[in-house]
Amino acid sequence: MVKICCIGAGYVGGPTMAVIALKCPDIEVAVVDISVPRINAWNSDQLPIYEPGLDDVVKQCRGKNLFFSTDVEKHVREADIVFVSVNTPTKTRGLGAGKAADLTYWESAARMIADVSVSDKIVVEKSTVPVKTAEAIEKILTHNSKGIKFQILSNPEFLAEGTAIKDLFNPDRVLIGGRETPEGFKAVQTLKDVYAHWVPEGQIITTNLWSAELSKLAANAFLAQRISSVNAMSALCEATGADVTQVSYAVGTDSRIGPKFLNSSVGFGGSCFQKDILNLVYICECNGLPEVAEYWKQVIKINDYQKSRFVNRVVSSMFNSVSNKKIAVLGFAFKKDTGDTRETPAIDVCKGLLEDKARLSIYDPQVTEEQIQRDLSMNKFDWDHPLHLQPMSPTTVKQVSVTWDAYEATKDAHGICIMTEWDEFKNLDFQKIFDNMQKPAFVFDGRNIMNLQKLREIGFIVYSIGKPLDAWLKDMPAVA
Repeated sequence: MVKICCIGAGYVGGPTMAVIALKCPDIEVAVVDISVPRINAWNSDQLPIYEPGLDDVVKQCRGKNLFFSTDVEKHVREADIVFVSVNTPTKTRGLGAGKAADLTYWESAARMIADVSVSDKIVVEKSTVPVKTAEAIEKILTHNSKGIKFQILSNPEFLAEGTAIKDLFNPDRVLIGGRETPEGFKAVQTLKDVYAHWVPEGQIITTNLWSAELSKLAANAFLAQRISSVNAMSALCEATGADVTQVSYAVGTDSRIGPKFLNSSVGFGGSCFQKDILNLVYICECNGLPEVAEYWKQVIKINDYQKSRFVNRVVSSMFNSVSNKKIAVLGFAFKKDTGDTRETPAIDVCKGLLEDKARLSIYDPQVTEEQIQRDLSMNKFDWDHPLHLQPMSPTTVKQVSVTWDAYEATKDAHGICIMTEWDEFKNLDFQKIFDNMQKPAFVFDGRNIMNLQKLREIGFIVYSIGKPLDAWLKDMPAVA
């Protein structure tokens, strides 16, 4: 029986290995992590991450050919294929601080694999890593190998949170990069055979190692670029009276462009986009390509601009001050159908409002109060370290309360900020909400999901990104 071990039981490792176990009943899959609470959660009825369909997949396989364990060394020793899906945070100090990926966790994983291995292994990069990481990993493994042979493959994950199980069942493509040597080709074929259990052969792409590593960074950069492009247009739409939804629809019907990732919003979030672009910027700079680096930097600048523009709009609309005003924040996750808050635009928007002394009441159906408080009190980039290495949450932010009900969050509020496109927000009783709010009552739709006409008929003053401005707002320009 082929044995697979995955180091790292997070958003990539857990769901990916669960689907491999389901689709390959003849393969034994172990997911290992040094975090005891995380592994306990994977072995319980309350999984550590929320993802539609994940519960069913895990429960079908757990205890049969899918195991979650903290005994990292045992499962690595026994495995034929070791996936590494550990954190690759952005460096906060030293060379490349603020841009380069910190490969500390990768390096310690590689050293541990070399230490405990007693048989040849295929080591698969699953987490997003800078191009040429495989070379560094190879050096660590070969210098510590004790005669054991290792083949390094790059197999980046392209799933989207919120649709991860669907994406894993029916991927656009599976990308496998390896060394162009007889041993490298053989290792690529071994991994290809795993995916071939359910992915058509034509959708399994093989490349050299560096192309696979760079393809992941490039894909995320292109997607983020589309969001920043439409968000840049949203500012122009507000200034001219155009409607960004109509503009993006018209643009998206061009078959050369297509409609995906053209929804304007308060900004992109998630664990990959910003981190991967910063990484790309650093790699370009290191390779003497400052103009290319500058080009990609702009994608992040527009994203930051969009978030600060949203905060400015909220403050300027409400008589240039939100000091001591209650603002309801609906949604904290970076997108619907996930509890993930990594790099969520809600963090920067909330921090911007808190700087102006607002009182925030936050509701998200999948994010805990502990997580929200942790996010609002954490330094940038700290989120990407394993939980036990993150700074313990300092004193909770006193101006923030977290509720488990949208009506409670909006009661007596002066304004509502919609930060996540959860379906339930579209179906709230906004007449009831309006009746229980301070007047004038404001709605700031950061996701363009609300029926603006209906809200205005109720009596709300409404701002929606990239939409023609309410007469009230035209008189109060958002100044940076």
